[in-house]
Amino acid sequence: MNDNGTDVAKLSTITLGMGCFWSPEALFGSLPGVIRTRVGYAGGTTEHPTYREMGDHSETVELDFDPEILSYEALLETFWNHHNPININGYKGRQYQSLLLFRDRQQEEAFRRAKERMEAEKGRPLETEIVPFRGFHLAEPRHQKYYLKRYPDAIAKLSELYSSEEELTNSTLAARLNGLAKGFANRERLLREIGQWPLDPAARDGLIALVRRIRW
Repeated sequence: MNDNGTDVAKLSTITLGMGCFWSPEALFGSLPGVIRTRVGYAGGTTEHPTYREMGDHSETVELDFDPEILSYEALLETFWNHHNPININGYKGRQYQSLLLFRDRQQEEAFRRAKERMEAEKGRPLETEIVPFRGFHLAEPRHQKYYLKRYPDAIAKLSELYSSEEELTNSTLAARLNGLAKGFANRERLLREIGQWPLDPAARDGLIALVRRIRW
């Protein structure tokens, strides 16, 4: 189970690039149905990429989501409506690319159908690359939940729940609070959502109380 009570066995995963990965992580992390977000490097062949030595990889966001709550179509509409899908050759190498990485034929077909629909709606081609997924390299801790980490009191409060950086990175609550910190959500909406999470009532009440105690 995830920290919001979701059975992780039923989740789907999508990896995408839309420029600098900080803001997209916050954007998608604010969406009900997204269970986990993390940023990293993908799309290339460099074996051990880092932020300073990315090689031919791009900055990407990887999302685990519940397809019963959030569809591919809704995710991809959010994707194309929140960045300019133009790939400028040579600009910082391939660091910033409009990119979708598919894991299987079903996902590839979903990506291509959505792209065709969005191109028809916008009346122009979209330069988003649709390529096979070959691996995801987790970015350094300072890049995970970047906007949330600008609020020391929030991180201090969350340390009451999560004892490691890995737990914080994988937390649904941290993903939502990262979206709130960036301005993609508000506290009252988040509190209402937490109230619907399939958790023990005492656990839900504890999360709600913790969120209320955070000083922004």
